Amino acid sequence: MTGEPRTAHGAAGLPGPRTQGEIDEQTTLGAAYVRSLMRSQLRAAAAAFAFLALPVAVLPLFFGALRNAAVEWLVLGFGCYPFLVLIGWWYVRRAERNERDFADLVRGRDAADGAAQ
Repeated sequence: MTGEPRTAHGAAGLPGPRTQGEIDEQTTLGAAYVRSLMRSQLRAAAAAFAFLALPVAVLPLFFGALRNAAVEWLVLGFGCYPFLVLIGWWYVRRAERNERDFADLVRGRDAADGAAQ
């Protein structure tokens, strides 16, 4: 939550002063909130890495079985980029959702309150 939000939420989108103080003062409760955000961001990063590592590991096997240089260059030149953009898009969306959920948790709203608004 160090970057600027993509949309302006106004004053209602900011965590309350009491809970924000818990985080700023690094109390036990504040540390638990921050650890939950860090764990969810780490899970998203690990999933994005896994979705990237699997094709990168399998691609040389595919090229070895194919033995066609033209197709290899087409896959490397054009086929990889939509996949990379899709992984990046998913990761950014997931990270923003994690931060939004964290802000809701800090404000004390549960999932039902967030869905109703």
